[in-house]
Amino acid sequence: MLLEATLPRLRLRAEQAADPLAAFAVRPAALWLEIGFGGGEHALAQSAAHPDAGLIACEVFENGICSLLSRLVPDGGEATAPVPANLLLWPDDARLLLRALPDGCLDRLFLLFPDPWPKTRHAKRRFVHPGMLPLLARVLKPNAEWRVASDDPTYQAWVSDVMADQVLFDAPPPADARPDGWPATRYEAKALRSGRRPLYWTFVRRPQQASTETCPASP
Repeated sequence: MLLEATLPRLRLRAEQAADPLAAFAVRPAALWLEIGFGGGEHALAQSAAHPDAGLIACEVFENGICSLLSRLVPDGGEATAPVPANLLLWPDDARLLLRALPDGCLDRLFLLFPDPWPKTRHAKRRFVHPGMLPLLARVLKPNAEWRVASDDPTYQAWVSDVMADQVLFDAPPPADARPDGWPATRYEAKALRSGRRPLYWTFVRRPQQASTETCPASP
């Protein structure tokens, strides 16, 4: 019932991507995007804490989508229980949405604990990738934040290398403790219990740089 009755009430349709602010029940003052929301803890916490910001949360895995939806509505209320007016879901490849969004529409972007994809042949799947950065920069407003977190040493090294060799974002060193304003997730807690050390980056879109979309094709 969650996928059949609740998801359609929150789903951002492809034809709405050209004017995403208009897709919300109440037009928000800012637009945020989370790529890969996992169990939904971070997305729900952000939407609750920032009612003036519209959040589009992307996830392709049904388990994650159902996890978020089950936190929103009680059993029996899948079709009728209130849902947040400032939250929309994109249950598809986030790259499709990014290509459809207008220039400079995002005030904040989240990429938290993505799959590390350690093999070289999987590198093109990473959003932190030289071929993806122009697309991400295109949809972000000047001075917008891009928040990235990872507990995987291979991915951490990859992020550091990629962001050191680009001109679209200011890339200060990461924090080794979760900054204020970053809601916790179950995945982060599991990583800490396992002795893994997350790093937290805040990249800022440089206003003086233009970008051209050179995103790799979806696999």
